[in-house]
Amino acid sequence: MRSRLSTLFDALLPVLATLAALAVGAVMLLLLKVNPVEAYGALWKGAFGSTNAFAETLVKATPLLLVALGICISFRGDVINIGGEGQMIIGAIMATWIGLIFTDAPGWLVITLALLAGFLGGAIWGGIPGVLKAYFNVNEILSTVMMNAIAVQLMNFLLRGPMIDPSQAELASKIPQTARLIDEFHLARLAPTRLHLGALIAVILAVLVYILLWRTTLGYRIRAVGQNPSASRYAGIKVPRYMVLALLLSGAFAGLAGAVQVYGVNYRMITDGSASGFTGSAGFNGIVAALFGQLHPLWSIPASILFGALLVGANSMQRVVQVPSALITVLNGLVVVFVVSSEIWRVRRQRRRLAAAKEDEAPPTPDQAKVQTEEAGQ
Repeated sequence: MRSRLSTLFDALLPVLATLAALAVGAVMLLLLKVNPVEAYGALWKGAFGSTNAFAETLVKATPLLLVALGICISFRGDVINIGGEGQMIIGAIMATWIGLIFTDAPGWLVITLALLAGFLGGAIWGGIPGVLKAYFNVNEILSTVMMNAIAVQLMNFLLRGPMIDPSQAELASKIPQTARLIDEFHLARLAPTRLHLGALIAVILAVLVYILLWRTTLGYRIRAVGQNPSASRYAGIKVPRYMVLALLLSGAFAGLAGAVQVYGVNYRMITDGSASGFTGSAGFNGIVAALFGQLHPLWSIPASILFGALLVGANSMQRVVQVPSALITVLNGLVVVFVVSSEIWRVRRQRRRLAAAKEDEAPPTPDQAKVQTEEAGQ
């Protein structure tokens, strides 16, 4: 019973962490002389209060889920991918290029090629740090962050130069954006809202990633490398190869998220010069969604919806109760900090339980055996 309660507590830790973050946010709202009940009511209504609101939540959740799926793969392989922002950008650039070049091709063909190009672009951008990690022992956190910076500068160059919208090219104040994709290249809508086919694709891919990780030899080897590289190497698994593969697949899903954003939401690439100007920080928020889902592809679905709801509902809360926009950023940051901290605590609890179990299973020392024999005789 104690073991079951402990397991249940670990499973609920992300939810408890979110509630704790919202409690701290409530205190901050009180300090601003705002009723927390009214504020959080506006947040809930903005995220789930109508069909359109729920659709907007799912639209926000879609790139988070795609990035989270890649994070599930890389973290299970014990390689940390912080490069989702850059991988989204590269995937979006390649997908947009397909749509701008092949304007006379059938829509279904261009969309298919664009999504594949986005997948490939993200894979390349994630595979580079993977090779550096596996064969040159370069820290993947540093390399993926640096790749983010390179991707941003490449995007700024292309959107202000070779890929700029021709209508903006001759203007003095040029908007860094590409031309708009033609209507035939837009992802189909699933309802009379902004909800598009990308959401369904993301859910299907979540199921496929679960099958990959837990029902295939490839997934088993990725997880084995993540659990114990030395034992995996002894068992004949080529550890560097699967490190590269984990980061490559992680980048691929982030790249696909960028392509889906272009073809399902924006219909062009546009930025304010920063990564978040295009990605909306989905490359980072997707990490938290994956951690909230305890690095499980299927649990990442509700986790992504939750964080999509926070992003959409927070904007509604700002409009209704007139709180500063900085508070919305702080609230989202609190959720991130609490959820990540809860994951660290959960891992430490598991290690302590394993250590305690090993101590219980250890054979008694000679002195302990002698005492046990005497007690048995009495």
